[in-house]
Amino acid sequence: MTIYALSTGPGISGVAIIRISGPQSSKVIKKLTDNELPLPRVATLRKINNVNTSELIDEAIILWFPGPESYTGEDMAEIHVHGGKAVIRAVQDEISKVENCRLAEPGEFTKLAFQNGKINLLKAESIADLISAETEIQRLQAVKIMKGKSSEKFNKLREKLLKILSFIEAKIDFPEEDLPEENLNQIKRDSTDVLEKINKILNDQKVGEIIREGFKIAIVGPTNAGKSSLLNNLSNREVAIVSETAGTTRDVIEVHLNLDGYPVIISDTAGIRDSKDEIEKKGIKLSLKKAENADLKLVVVDAKSIDFRGFLNDLLKKDAILVINKSDLLNEKLDPEVSKFNHVLISLKNNLNIDKLISKIKNNLEKKFISEEDILITRERHRQHLLQCVEHLKNFLDKNDKKDFDKGAEDLRLATRQLGMIVGKVDVEEILGNIFNDFCIGK
Repeated sequence: MTIYALSTGPGISGVAIIRISGPQSSKVIKKLTDNELPLPRVATLRKINNVNTSELIDEAIILWFPGPESYTGEDMAEIHVHGGKAVIRAVQDEISKVENCRLAEPGEFTKLAFQNGKINLLKAESIADLISAETEIQRLQAVKIMKGKSSEKFNKLREKLLKILSFIEAKIDFPEEDLPEENLNQIKRDSTDVLEKINKILNDQKVGEIIREGFKIAIVGPTNAGKSSLLNNLSNREVAIVSETAGTTRDVIEVHLNLDGYPVIISDTAGIRDSKDEIEKKGIKLSLKKAENADLKLVVVDAKSIDFRGFLNDLLKKDAILVINKSDLLNEKLDPEVSKFNHVLISLKNNLNIDKLISKIKNNLEKKFISEEDILITRERHRQHLLQCVEHLKNFLDKNDKKDFDKGAEDLRLATRQLGMIVGKVDVEEILGNIFNDFCIGK
């Protein structure tokens, strides 16, 4: 089957690119242009015609990529037409008239590239991340993954386990041959080394996932402190309803922002107070849950009524900035206890010290999440596979008796499989290859 789709964004544009991949790609180009194929990878101007009537649709640039030297590994073509909706629709209608051609499903071109061995699973994911990147830090992370450093790391760890497994498989197949004690110790050392390296990778404070998905910031605090006003100020638009009536915000309002280069998800929450209203009580419960799961809490309080007892003290214990609002109404000195906390004095009414608050947020994010270490985990899927790998390696290392080799081999197989699933590479034949390469079986 041959697939086709618009590869540029929908809507009116100067140029639109329609991509085609599959065995009928050459036939499509010949029919649309009533001409021979252009030279491979050479931009060629051709007239695009109606297949049945030869009526001119548009003049376009054709790029021809014969497989396997193409993005998908199949014969592939790109048609660069003018970006009007009618032009795009007309060209796609003509492609659909060619036998065994259909519209591509979401991500199907990249899926073909993976299935045909042009890219691994990590690179496929990084391409998706690059397309959806909204900030520079997200773009840089996606590009780093695309370069293949993380794939290389996981593959090296996997190859090390495959090497160990090949020794054990050989012992199982040839039980009369005793493995020297030195080899047994080496197996333990190598598997322990892999385990330690994976644990180090896992101990990354989830930096990659946070950069990819956005830093979670929860605005919490008592009612009428200015939480919704702060959200509106940071968003530069009216996102939340602001009212002098206490308890206006009852549900969680989320906004995705590019905060000076950082991807941030800011949540405005219901004001925390004792309430008998069932709906408000549910909102307060959601507020506390958001605060618990946030990477950073902005605890907003009224400068005239700061009470460090109860929930406020609990919220400020970890990953929090105390935001003291309404400083324009303050006629007396602040409570000395304020100095114990990471705090900033602001006035949303007068737009005072908002830049200082943003600077504090950035500093907090940099300290907690920006690491000099290479980021290897960017999705929960990667983390779960590594955790499973660790579990299987621990099970293997718990087996000290030579008689447990067969059980140990299964633990190693499962550990290797989990690493392979990260890059989308799981192949039992590789184990056999290692055995034949490293052992003189027939001697």
